[in-house]
Amino acid sequence: MRDLKAWLPITKKELTLRGWEEVDVVLVTGDAYVDHPAFGCAILGRIIENEGFKVAILPQPNWQDDQRDFKKFGKPRLFFGITSGAMDSMVNHYTAAKRLRSTDAYTAGDKAGFRPDYATTVYSRIIRHLYPDSLIILGGIEASLRRLTHYDYWSNQLMPSILAESGADLLVYGMGEKSIKDILNVFRVHSQPKVSHFYSLPQIAYIIDNQQSINKNSLILHSHEKCLQSKEKFAENFKNIETESNKYSPSIISQNVDNKTVIVNPPYPPLSESELDAVYELPFTRLPHPKYEKRGEIPAFIMIQNSVNIHRGCFGGCSFCTISAHQGKFIASRSEKSILKEVQKITELPYFKGYISDLGGPSANMYQMGGKNKKLCRQCQKPSCLFPKICNNLNYNHLPLLQLYKKANNIPKIKKITIGSGIRYDMLLPENQGVIKEYALSEYTNELIKNHVSGRLKVAPEHTEEHVLQWMRKPNFAVFLQFKDKFDQINAKFHLKQQLIPYFISSHPGCSLKDMQNLSRKIRILPHKLEQVQDFTPTPMTLSSVIFYTGFDPYTHKKIYCASNIKEKQTQKEYFL
Repeated sequence: MRDLKAWLPITKKELTLRGWEEVDVVLVTGDAYVDHPAFGCAILGRIIENEGFKVAILPQPNWQDDQRDFKKFGKPRLFFGITSGAMDSMVNHYTAAKRLRSTDAYTAGDKAGFRPDYATTVYSRIIRHLYPDSLIILGGIEASLRRLTHYDYWSNQLMPSILAESGADLLVYGMGEKSIKDILNVFRVHSQPKVSHFYSLPQIAYIIDNQQSINKNSLILHSHEKCLQSKEKFAENFKNIETESNKYSPSIISQNVDNKTVIVNPPYPPLSESELDAVYELPFTRLPHPKYEKRGEIPAFIMIQNSVNIHRGCFGGCSFCTISAHQGKFIASRSEKSILKEVQKITELPYFKGYISDLGGPSANMYQMGGKNKKLCRQCQKPSCLFPKICNNLNYNHLPLLQLYKKANNIPKIKKITIGSGIRYDMLLPENQGVIKEYALSEYTNELIKNHVSGRLKVAPEHTEEHVLQWMRKPNFAVFLQFKDKFDQINAKFHLKQQLIPYFISSHPGCSLKDMQNLSRKIRILPHKLEQVQDFTPTPMTLSSVIFYTGFDPYTHKKIYCASNIKEKQTQKEYFL
């Protein structure tokens, strides 16, 4: 019999087990509850608990009945925190062809239908109706990337800030560990705080009446209404938002919408090593809640149960990716000691069979990397440290990763450690021979391919045509072919029969049918059938989605061809076959 008190409570029975009559915070999520640090709701719940407050989680509440799930814990003493889950609910629900998916990896039994479209907004409106005077705080990737006017592919229209649509009081964007602590500290100072008491916190967005004053130093965007009238103004907004998000010290951003103003405060600096270590020290069971045992496995958990996140952030700056917009481009890394401790903990779990499936992050080989001269980084506004070429100020020494792999491999019960998250192979192939030696790039490449591939190494060239890759902010296809040669040579040297599995995208802005014909011809040299392919899906707050909607580059105003209808997108994807 499992001890239910090892998990955060998700039922009324579990409150009774603890002797609680009420809770301080209720976290509402569109995912099943997995008490693992790969799941944001579990992290925030454990932080709230660690700060001495009573927290309950309401996973996948039924929004279609009499809303009894939302009444289960009553009104929390402090606030409701709402997230759609680990994914935007629309990406979770629909394919690039706008077809409804039949599965949901974040639900027990891989079953679809356990969360609504636009889940964050739906949950927030229900709670506002049931508990009109409750404080409602939005978070997670859906809220984070919809904090200002954004293009919504599924409705094919511009939508206003999710704050205007949901009726929520506050929004936490990005990774929320520091934010949640500061929010709780406001309650320590004020027993019954006003919403305005939170307005000075970093990494918070909120909405006010136009009569209220805004900071005179804020960056004022074109209003939502002007964006509806002009694609040029929407594109200019995005350019300003992306530029600010790439700064080490961004400005306050404000935007008018429907006689109100959305204010977005600048983010916190990246977590320090000790701060990030502290997150992973929290008492996670690393398991789904026992409630799901009879309902089937949760695929997203199975995928990461033996993986370890070693850092956050990504300085790749790919046009279609939301990671830098959500986690930032500056890397926050855990200490070697903390990582090895987590690996050791995994080896002691009953289901462990000797294999660690990943020591990685958004990009596996960015651990402990960053600018050599931090002063230059603080002046930089570029979205990528790797495109169009590797920044001269970037320290991309792979020796810390090499040492980490070798130490982790020496932990008892470890049979093999594989790297499951994607690597930036362009960092391993610079022309400067001095850098290759100084940063242990050849040594890392050999160690990776010889000892840390599961039999298949996934990489992401994304396309073959140079002009498409330029719009993606990705390196030339020749760099992939160079890495493929290296991969093949090392395999031959050690008599290995491993596969390189490339990832490609069709119908990205700038990509025509002719480009897909060329891609189809060029990838015939690959010895294996393509598996990792995807039709481009425009997601909020990416350069690619802005180009898709407007038809031009927001930085140069150059017109760019986009396959905008479903039929042509499907035709492009068929070239993969």
